[in-house]
Amino acid sequence: MDDAHDTSDGDDEPRDDAHDTRESGRIETRAIHAGQEPDPETGALMTPIYANSTYQQDGPGDHRGYEYSRTGNPTRTDLEANLASLEGGEFGRCFASGMGGINTVLNLLSAGDHVVAGDDVYGGTHRIFTQVYEEYDLEFDFVDTTDHDAVEDAMRDATELVWVETPTNPLMRVNDISALADVAHANDALCVVDNTFATPYLQRPLEHGADIVSHSLTKYLGGHSDVIGGALVTDDPDLDERLGFYQNSVGATPGPFDCFLVLRGTKTLPVRMDRHCENARTLAEWLDDHDAVSEVFYPGLDSHPQHDLAARQMDDFGGMLSFELDGTLEQASTVVEETEVFTLAESLGGVESLIEQPAAMTHAAIPREERIAAGLTDGLIRVSVGIEHADDLRADLQQAIGTALE
Repeated sequence: MDDAHDTSDGDDEPRDDAHDTRESGRIETRAIHAGQEPDPETGALMTPIYANSTYQQDGPGDHRGYEYSRTGNPTRTDLEANLASLEGGEFGRCFASGMGGINTVLNLLSAGDHVVAGDDVYGGTHRIFTQVYEEYDLEFDFVDTTDHDAVEDAMRDATELVWVETPTNPLMRVNDISALADVAHANDALCVVDNTFATPYLQRPLEHGADIVSHSLTKYLGGHSDVIGGALVTDDPDLDERLGFYQNSVGATPGPFDCFLVLRGTKTLPVRMDRHCENARTLAEWLDDHDAVSEVFYPGLDSHPQHDLAARQMDDFGGMLSFELDGTLEQASTVVEETEVFTLAESLGGVESLIEQPAAMTHAAIPREERIAAGLTDGLIRVSVGIEHADDLRADLQQAIGTALE
């Protein structure tokens, strides 16, 4: 893999302009500083929590950049700038949840428009597409987005959006962002990439031609399982203006305390992701050799069908993996119930390791026949590998698998 974390131009000498380094240096530096300056009045190092709903105006309509906190809040402004910098974009918009961001993207569409999406997208994405927006006469086709011919065949004159996850949730398929963006743009459609699993530390879709990047801030960017949030990042000022209109008009905006928590999380994103990746790789290789495991889904394995693409497109392979036991559904259920270090819970991306069965939990909203057709079996187990010691995680899975097979 290329060392895309090194954003220098080959000159390793310190930059003269310290502010420029904070805002445009390597991602580890930008994670801590981008979009933020010490408070000019108090010198407070951390962005304050501006817990207010309204702002004094110097005259009717003459305000100092803020008028009402649904429209804009200084804590949120710093977070939006920080996230845009991490993704290599110009504009960031934050929301009260990842679904709030996805809903805002769909607000760009009109009745009769058509969307092409992956056939193993996150269950909540599938639900809002099919159970909410189909009621407003939007149409959706779900295809294997690793098959570019299938994506091309699904495109119509009415197609306005290609929705991409990579790696996908929960089968860890890796999609070629550049190729899918080319298909979308050749048909005058937008390409939106959900980058939640990879984070901007490992993958930056705008560099590969995506128009909008979507995140659930709840996951790795928050990083501590204590906040719900979402974000959209783009380079296109017209798109950003439209997204900003719906952000303000629909009102699914985060509070300042939530923004503060995510800003705290982004500061440690690089060091956390390094450990997530290291632990996930260790467990994936161990599971891949386990006699009781029939298949492991992790792009860092040489056996993964898109391993070479992942190595080119990502800076590392992430902290998520899935696997199937060579056993029954009941045995898989026992595994997720019997772990002691891993917690049986939905969500992902926190410092603690989580384990779940997607068919009964995060993807239960997808009809079973559609799940099975997409390869998402009832016995699939998804793991969010945390930053605990890898030996403890391995021992915990071993005892749970042993209990299941007794």
